Amino acid sequence: MAKGFNRGQQMGGGGMMQQLQRMQQQLAEAQAKLAEETVTATAGGGAIKVVMTGDQKCKSVEISADLLKDADAEMLQDLVLSAVNMALDQSRELASQRLGPLAGGLPF
Repeated sequence: MAKGFNRGQQMGGGGMMQQLQRMQQQLAEAQAKLAEETVTATAGGGAIKVVMTGDQKCKSVEISADLLKDADAEMLQDLVLSAVNMALDQSRELASQRLGPLAGGLPF
């Protein structure tokens, strides 16, 4: 009786490994897509624009020339910091949306 029980576990374990491998492949594909997707955040009424990928890589920072005429260094730093943090938040949310369903299916 114990031998039959062990065989059943081994067969089920193989299926579990295949399922984990499929999920790992899906996760890798989703991460690759995230690296290509972007989010954009602005601050100062659009005077600062930050573009970031879904895997939290900053692609660009744009600063309006008009802002540079009137801004002091501290205000400019605050606006850039704000736009970067907003872009990071949006990027993390995008990653959570894309990867969450995959992580939720892991059998633990």
